[in-house]
Amino acid sequence: MPRTDAARTLPIRPIDAAAFAPFGTLLEAPDVAPRQDHATVIENGRPGVRANLALIRSEPWSDRVPVTRLERHPHSSQAFLPLAVRAYVVVVAPDRDGRPDEAELRAFRVPGHIGLNYRAGAWHAHMMTLDAPGTFAMLDHEDGGADDCHVVAITPIALTLAP
Repeated sequence: MPRTDAARTLPIRPIDAAAFAPFGTLLEAPDVAPRQDHATVIENGRPGVRANLALIRSEPWSDRVPVTRLERHPHSSQAFLPLAVRAYVVVVAPDRDGRPDEAELRAFRVPGHIGLNYRAGAWHAHMMTLDAPGTFAMLDHEDGGADDCHVVAITPIALTLAP
């Protein structure tokens, strides 16, 4: 059972491309077989910084709430492709003067057959699966420096499944 000791709650709603568009793109099965080239824009604002393809193990959201911080990658998009995931949760916020706009936080439920690509600079929480641990492939551009990822604390927020 999720903890609800946070000062506020945020409903987890089903995701759709239009609602997620300010933060990035959804990666779904191609409309035309056998493949879809350039399915999303891969951003790298630092020439010479190499691509990093990582494997991420994610834990269920109920074990990781309240959400207390958000991150952004100011120079790189960040793609997540579920490899062994039934469903997962993403928490995003628009930027407001270099910080997440906490009044506009949104949480989405994403089916495990859909990936996503955060645009460079999009504020988001860590990856959280919905009900069981899971594995994602993650692609971004990193060199190990401070500008790879900016992390900020937010007012704690509990997540709840929308009816």
